[in-house]
Amino acid sequence: MLTPERKIRIAVFVSGGGTNLQALMDAQKSGIIKSGEIVHVVSDTADAYALERAQNNGIDTTVVDRKKYPDRESFEKKLIETLKSNNIELIILAGFMRILGSEIIREYENRMINVHPSLIPSFCGKGFYGLKVHEAALAYGVKVTGATVHYVNEIPDGGKIILQKAVAIKKDDTPESLQVRVMKRAEWLILPKATEMVCKELLKGEK
Repeated sequence: MLTPERKIRIAVFVSGGGTNLQALMDAQKSGIIKSGEIVHVVSDTADAYALERAQNNGIDTTVVDRKKYPDRESFEKKLIETLKSNNIELIILAGFMRILGSEIIREYENRMINVHPSLIPSFCGKGFYGLKVHEAALAYGVKVTGATVHYVNEIPDGGKIILQKAVAIKKDDTPESLQVRVMKRAEWLILPKATEMVCKELLKGEK
């Protein structure tokens, strides 16, 4: 009898619609992600559509609503408890709209990755998230933008880069049109690829 292949247990952190989560689940089904498995989705908001996407795919979910915790420490303590109780080995921040503190980052050092909608080191760091990134790129007049997947450390968007993909800016771009193109042509492609790379690396480290 064949023993099932060992896979890295993944939790995806979300706050909103979950388009990057969908890209990850699709990549898992198509075999792009084969060294890891998404076993849990964690949201900091109860009404995130990403939770529905996860449930439709048979993935367990947990809501850790930041508003219900008096401070960041107690909020993150609950996050760590959730991760430990589900034996999570890798965290993917996929549109998670909170900057995490040092305790959880240290606990999952080199086991937490994030996707950011620009070519880091441009338009990144504190205050650069969502549409603000694309507004800044257009205001600055850059001709090329893109997305970056990186390890998470204690500096916002400051961890080691894993993968990047460039996307050309068009003359008639709005922040909204640019956001959609960066997602489709960069984020949804490099996030699954980077996930497989990191999972493979973690498995290799066990041998």
